[in-house]
Amino acid sequence: MRTLIKRTALSAHAALLATAALACMTCTSAASAHAVVGDRVFPATMTVDDPGVSDEFDTQFGHIKSPDDNGDNMNVNTWSYEWDKTIMQNWQFSVSGNYVSQNAPNGGSAKGWDNVTVGTKYMFYANAPHEFMASIGLDSELGGTGAKSIANSYSTISPSIYFGKGFGDLPDALAYLRPMAITAQLSPNVTTTSADQGPNSFFWGLTLQYSIPYLQHQVKDLGLPQPLAGAYFVIEAPMTTCTAGACAGQTTGTINPGVLWLNSWGQFGVEAQIPVNRLTGTHTGILLQAHFFLDDIFPSSIGKPLF
Repeated sequence: MRTLIKRTALSAHAALLATAALACMTCTSAASAHAVVGDRVFPATMTVDDPGVSDEFDTQFGHIKSPDDNGDNMNVNTWSYEWDKTIMQNWQFSVSGNYVSQNAPNGGSAKGWDNVTVGTKYMFYANAPHEFMASIGLDSELGGTGAKSIANSYSTISPSIYFGKGFGDLPDALAYLRPMAITAQLSPNVTTTSADQGPNSFFWGLTLQYSIPYLQHQVKDLGLPQPLAGAYFVIEAPMTTCTAGACAGQTTGTINPGVLWLNSWGQFGVEAQIPVNRLTGTHTGILLQAHFFLDDIFPSSIGKPLF
């Protein structure tokens, strides 16, 4: 879901439950499922998909000013959802969508659902001692399933590879760097139309993370209070490079510093979106997230693998 190309707006996926956010800021930081390898927990980041396979439901809200086709800034608000369902322990299916509201400076506006996206992901390697995890996946944005004013008429196919690496195997002299981790996603996006109508592109995203729960439990207990004790400080860098058509070679993207708070049933997150160039925009946006761990909330029913 997080790698889709938008026709006129920077991706700012979205929807938040305020009550869940308030609850998460006061809860504990334990996590028993999801993208876990060894002592490492990779949180569900907002714009660069993590390498984990699990039963989860994600909602986000995003606001940013993005250039339209004429180069004028328009307000873009996006509410999104994604449901991930495990078929087997290391294999999941997903369905996602976005409701988009665009307000152009000339008074024009557009609202409606974007195309539905379906996907699958398989985790093929995990190395607990080195806190390394790798997965492959395939997403398909189904052209024509959304509102004509928002969605593309063509489809986009996106094979992906994901990986995550924790720094827990660093020597004792670098113990305070052990809570750090990186994740990455690489996804070519191939459209079912001509390059002029829907240019192909390549998504490349990276995250840098620092886990306070890892610091507290695996390095040294500093006695930090909540919500700091459950915080993951993150910087995401979702980038898209056009590979065909008039825009070939152009890159758009944002740098997203933020923080995620985890507990045993879900997480709440907030990030800024800082455009990397004028093609992306000139105004900082915001992303808010409420993410629910269905495999922890409903372990005996909808949260367990089908097989």
